[in-house]
Amino acid sequence: LPSLSTSITDSIQSTPKPTIIEQPDSTMNSIGSTDNDVTCSSALDIMAFLSDLRAKYAHQSTFLQSVEEMALSLQPLFEDPERGDFYKRAFLVMAEPERTVSFRVAWVDDKGIMRINRGWRVEFSSVLGPYKGGLRFHPTVDEGILKFLGFEQMFKNALTGLPLGGGKGGADFDPKGKSPREVQSFCESFMTELHRHIHPSTDVPAGDIGVGGREIGFMLGQYKRITNRHGEGVLTGKPIDAGGSLLRPEATGYGLIYIAKLATSEKGRRPLEGARCAVSGSGNVAQYAVEKLMEFGAKVVTMSDSGGVLVFEKGMTRGDWEEIVKAKQVDRIRLSAIEDRVTGSFVPNESPWTVQPSSNNYEYAFPCATQNEIDGPSALHLVENGVVGFFEGANLPITLDGQSVLKEAAPSGIGASDGVIYIPGKAANAGGVGVSGLEMSQNAQHLSWKAEEVDNKLKGLMEHIYAQLISGGSETLDIGANWASFLKVVNGMKDLGWVS
Repeated sequence: LPSLSTSITDSIQSTPKPTIIEQPDSTMNSIGSTDNDVTCSSALDIMAFLSDLRAKYAHQSTFLQSVEEMALSLQPLFEDPERGDFYKRAFLVMAEPERTVSFRVAWVDDKGIMRINRGWRVEFSSVLGPYKGGLRFHPTVDEGILKFLGFEQMFKNALTGLPLGGGKGGADFDPKGKSPREVQSFCESFMTELHRHIHPSTDVPAGDIGVGGREIGFMLGQYKRITNRHGEGVLTGKPIDAGGSLLRPEATGYGLIYIAKLATSEKGRRPLEGARCAVSGSGNVAQYAVEKLMEFGAKVVTMSDSGGVLVFEKGMTRGDWEEIVKAKQVDRIRLSAIEDRVTGSFVPNESPWTVQPSSNNYEYAFPCATQNEIDGPSALHLVENGVVGFFEGANLPITLDGQSVLKEAAPSGIGASDGVIYIPGKAANAGGVGVSGLEMSQNAQHLSWKAEEVDNKLKGLMEHIYAQLISGGSETLDIGANWASFLKVVNGMKDLGWVS
């Protein structure tokens, strides 16, 4: 990872002073009790802390990237002459999860062979409420990936305004290529280990990559067998008939487009209607982002998976969308297998950010696949070729180098019509966890709301998030998201006496 020394120093001069909270009466000069204590008295302290963090977690590059990105954005807070030391101390506490649980998951495949995987639950922050965040089943999952996701989740949940802490979990299990019985076997074994750590008032997991309604249902069934507890909102993203909420599968994608519509409706901006929009991924987030984009009149020109990208030069049709949803939700097959059923053409081993459409270029980019999918050169190419807005459906899909490109191309101020809009995932994709929170409320009240009511609450939630981005005293929406979420968690820590 690149050093922050130069970038942090350079940012001090150019970033305005923020709107900040009142510092508590008592102060500390340092935090921690080891020989590597970090003294919070100058800008170098944060850099020293990051250096120590790199040495300690050198194998967790994505987690380090997320912490560095946040630290750079918060530097004006750290430099405030009256309250900077307090903000530094709070950040040092936030950067370590409260608890990490690791466990073995033993399950039996269809041949009767016992298989072993590793599972985790990273409980990052309970400042604002019970730990809340998804479970990811994917062969790339490890503790570092989950720490990165949990760190981001803490701030994302803070922006929703709901009483939710941050957490993340999962396993290095790959559901692809497994029979339904094998997936069920794994899910039940996973919950056998996890159930002792979760509760509606303690930790409430949900779905993520590789974990949909089917997997949540299997895990809920095992939880009920083991605990004899029923009707509890201990998991969200449940099947409707098992206590789930309407619009939960759609929520992240719909929320992403709701906040994009708010940003693109500002005076002088290109509206979504008629705009050429590139979407990466083909999971739940991408599927329902595409559906909502088409509803708003946008031309969706790409969707992708790990095998390549479907390019729709004239824009996707409703029939195209339905074929993709069927391929991913029902048949569980690659996009390459449906090229003859859609109007687009499939380009193998490419993404929307590397393939070049033969006609007009994109105007808005919606990375919804995975972390670090847009690097610096790709971001520069997209900006130079007409992309005027990036909205993150995935978590941290743009690398630090890519973010630097977007910062260089940023608008001259909040509400300005020049430059490139950038809304990070902690704000843009918060609709999913927001509706998870609404599912918890429905479970607690033993009620089920209609889809229209959930959708209206989701729209209101995204409006609330967008208002925080534009009212926090920052110059850009991405910095506004970081400041607003950080200060929300800091307020809670101060009130609880967890930092002083």
